[in-house]
Amino acid sequence: MHTILGAGGPVSNALCRQLEQHQHSVRLVSRRPVSSQNSHTSWMKADLLSYAEVLNAVKGSEVVYLCAGLKYDITVWQQQWPVVMTNVINAVKETNTRLIFFDNVYMYGLVEGEMTEETPYNPISKKGEVRAQIARQLMDEVKAGNLRASIARAPDFYGATDSMNSFFDMMVLTKFSKKQKAMWLGNPDTLHSFIYVPDAAKAVYLLGQNPDSDNQTWHLPTAKSLKGRNFITLAAEAFEEKPKFTRVNKLMLQTLGLFNPTIQGTVEMYYQYQYDYQFNSEKFEKAFKITAVPYKTGIEELSTNFYREKRV
Repeated sequence: MHTILGAGGPVSNALCRQLEQHQHSVRLVSRRPVSSQNSHTSWMKADLLSYAEVLNAVKGSEVVYLCAGLKYDITVWQQQWPVVMTNVINAVKETNTRLIFFDNVYMYGLVEGEMTEETPYNPISKKGEVRAQIARQLMDEVKAGNLRASIARAPDFYGATDSMNSFFDMMVLTKFSKKQKAMWLGNPDTLHSFIYVPDAAKAVYLLGQNPDSDNQTWHLPTAKSLKGRNFITLAAEAFEEKPKFTRVNKLMLQTLGLFNPTIQGTVEMYYQYQYDYQFNSEKFEKAFKITAVPYKTGIEELSTNFYREKRV
C-alpha cells in the first residue's frame, strides 16, 4: 500500500496516476473526497492535525508520501505545519513506514548561483522559516536513526492542470490560451526554474521504489533555468501568439493583496521573482539516469493537449 497524505493537489494527483499505472494499491488521504476510477485506489478521510487519524491512515502502508498543501497564510503555516510534521513523524516511527516529504525551496532564501542539496538554509521570509523548521525536524529524526525518510524538493511548478494554482500556468499559459496578454511576476530578465508536474510525480515515484535513496534530500529533475522573457517567448510560440506581457511589480502585488489574502501571502516571496532563482537537480539525474522534460516540450504538450481540449 502506498499512502498519499494531503491528496488532491497537482503533484499528488500525478503521483497517484504513476502508482496506478504500475499496479500499486493507493490510499488517498485528505479531509475532502478525492475520487479515482481505479479499483486499487481508495480514499480515506483524515485530518493531518489529528495524530490518531494520521496513525490510522498510515497503518498498513509500505511508503507514505507527505504532499500536503496548507492554506497559503503565514499564521496557518506557523500553527499547523509543525503539528502536521510531528504527527506524521510519530506515525511512521510507530508503524516503521518509509516517508517521502514533498518540499519546496523557501528555506534556502535568496541564493547566489544554483540551489543544490548542499545549499544551507537561510530563509528571508516567514514562510521560509517554517519550511526550514519542519525540514530540520524531519532530518534530525533521520540522523538519529529513528526513521527512514527523504525530502523530495522541487522549485515552482507548471503543468498543474488539476487546479491552476501555478503562477506560470495562470499568468502565462492560460492567458495566451485565451488570446490575452501574459503577465510576468517580477523581473523578466532574471533566471527562473520551473519543474514540470509529470516530472515531479515520476521522480517522487522513483524515490518510493528505491529504498536505497532514503535518508537524504533530493532535488527533483528540473530543466536548466531560463530568463522570464524566454519562457514568455516559448509559451507565445506554442499558442501562436505574440510574446506580449505586463510586468507585475511588488507594489502591484501589494495592492492586489489588499483584496486577495492568497496574493497577499505571495508578497514576502517576491524576491524569488526579482532575482535569479536557479535550481540544480544533477544529483537526481545522475543517480536515476533521467533528465527533465525540456521547457519547450512541456509547454507544447500542454498547449496541444490540455488547453486545446478546454477550447473544444
